Amino acid sequence: MDDLPDELVGEVLSKMMRIGDKNSVSLTCKRLHKLDNAQRKSIRLGCGLVPVHDALVALCHRFSNLETVEIVYSGWMSKLGKQLDDGGLLILSSSCPSLRNLTLSYCTFVTDAGLGHLASCSKLASLKLNFTPRITGCGILSLVVGCKNLVMLHLIRCLNVSSVEWLEYLGKLGKIQDLCIKNCRAIGEGDLIKLGPGWKNLKRLQFEVDANYRYMKVHDPLAVDRWQKQWIPCDSMIELSLVNCIISPGRGLACLLGNCKNLERIHLDMCLGVRDSDIMCLAHKSRKLRSISLRVPLDFSLPLLVNNPLRLTDDSLRAVAQKCSHLESVKLSFSDGEFPSFSSFSLDGILKLIQMCPIRELALDHAYSFNDTGMEVLSTAQHLRILELVRCQEITDEGLQLVAQIPRLCILRLSKCLGVTDEGLKPLIGSQKLQVLIVEDCPQISERGTQRAAKSVTFKQDLSWMF
Repeated sequence: MDDLPDELVGEVLSKMMRIGDKNSVSLTCKRLHKLDNAQRKSIRLGCGLVPVHDALVALCHRFSNLETVEIVYSGWMSKLGKQLDDGGLLILSSSCPSLRNLTLSYCTFVTDAGLGHLASCSKLASLKLNFTPRITGCGILSLVVGCKNLVMLHLIRCLNVSSVEWLEYLGKLGKIQDLCIKNCRAIGEGDLIKLGPGWKNLKRLQFEVDANYRYMKVHDPLAVDRWQKQWIPCDSMIELSLVNCIISPGRGLACLLGNCKNLERIHLDMCLGVRDSDIMCLAHKSRKLRSISLRVPLDFSLPLLVNNPLRLTDDSLRAVAQKCSHLESVKLSFSDGEFPSFSSFSLDGILKLIQMCPIRELALDHAYSFNDTGMEVLSTAQHLRILELVRCQEITDEGLQLVAQIPRLCILRLSKCLGVTDEGLKPLIGSQKLQVLIVEDCPQISERGTQRAAKSVTFKQDLSWMF
């Protein structure tokens, strides 16, 4: 090793993926220690950072080229020592000139002043804040004003971020590509309009309203009426995830669904007010769609929207099947407590997707209409590789036995299915067809009945959900 140039030794070190291996090698001699220090680009810290300021100074001095820093205080208690605070962020911002990606999770002592220190990190491109309750919109604004190269911003459970001037400024910069706002109670659907021209370059949007807070937001008319009907420039959007949102007819997020021509993945989870026309517009515009995930809420959830035709029907699935020829992943779920007679999609609509699209992954949860006839159609699905059936109570052993005939199936997950027994798995025993079989909380399937049904079998039995 002594005869090898530093460049070649550095290349060898760069091939090591495990942090433990790098740590071990760096302790063997001063040369390798120095090379590893210079090469280390990322670090993950937590409750063991004690005392926090001294430890940060030492680490930043040792690893002078850090680009990615993740600090997580999950499970922190006062006896574990002082948390990272604004002073720690000052050390980080002044000692890491190459800092590009920063994640702060459960850093409850960080305030707007700390974000002000980060504003000096001119290379910062990605910031993720998870449960930093002392942060407000003023702190976010000071950061985005200083960090003009920010392309990714994730705010999760930042409960005091209320003003949205930062969102407007971020939109004017026009560089944001990945925006995630989850369970930030003071930010509603109507506030997203502030992004303005920033929609043009946005590639990923994740917006989630706190489920426990949603009904309070529903009765705020601004949450529904703030957006007027308009064209939203979102040609760059490839991934869209909306959870517990209100989709108001003809405006706001409804307009967004019909304007994403390059969209590849969409996830709509318990979004109130979604209509057939919204999904039809989506299917017509987003011909490149590869993945769709729908979790449908109860039809009678909201008195405010009771006059709207809320229930999605098979017309939505038919439109997706006809227009989205690249669709590979379909996940359909119905909220807990919904009665079978109120299910939005029938067997016919689900089968249209299976028959007309090259589905590789299918997940059905609470799909009461899906039965043994559906399994018979699945047995001819040429592209299907992953199948998940959760609480599909109309499937019997006769239908489950058809799984063995699905040409390319390699992963099967069964969960909380009441109508299937060990008998349904018999055609799979010893066949070596499945790579993975997961059976969870199916009362009539025993652990013995799953043995040798796949190369890897996971079995779990907890029937408390039935009582």
